[in-house]
Amino acid sequence: MITGLTQKTPEALANEIRRCREMTDKPFGVNITFLPTVTAPDYPGYIRAIVEGGVKIVETAGRSPEQVMPYLKAAGIKVIHKCTSVRHSLKAQSIGCDAVSVDGFECGGHPGEDDVPNFILLPRAAEELKIPFVASAAWPTAARWWRPCRSARTASTWARASSPRRKRRSTRRSSRPSWRPPSSTLGS
Repeated sequence: MITGLTQKTPEALANEIRRCREMTDKPFGVNITFLPTVTAPDYPGYIRAIVEGGVKIVETAGRSPEQVMPYLKAAGIKVIHKCTSVRHSLKAQSIGCDAVSVDGFECGGHPGEDDVPNFILLPRAAEELKIPFVASAAWPTAARWWRPCRSARTASTWARASSPRRKRRSTRRSSRPSWRPPSSTLGS
């Protein structure tokens, strides 16, 4: 995805689309975020650059993309709208979006956030929506949550032990846990 508004002008976006097309023959998309601002970007110009650039997938975010849907659909562009609630997803479905990206509370920073986490939001979206949706936002694993909890010394020891250059002495697993809390947390 090319983030459309990181390009300062529609002409710059058109150049970026052209550049991306030169680098790959694979499909790619453009994200365009509609936010309420005092001085709005040239949204019609950005949409024109997307259509004329032959982009086939657009991800919209922020406000409803209802005003630009006729132009995108006339060009045969598939539209995925980023939503933070089931009601926003249903609105996107009703205005003709081809899919939605459902962002729970974990995503952070999106307008319209209802503070509902993905593990509650996604089953509700599955019950209500008739169009495809993508589950997005933060999806940490236990290992990613646990690693920062390790002490620096233990983490560096773990990194050395898991290095592919180091020969393993044994393939047998030790019965001893591989990590223990620092002795300062165990009390006296």
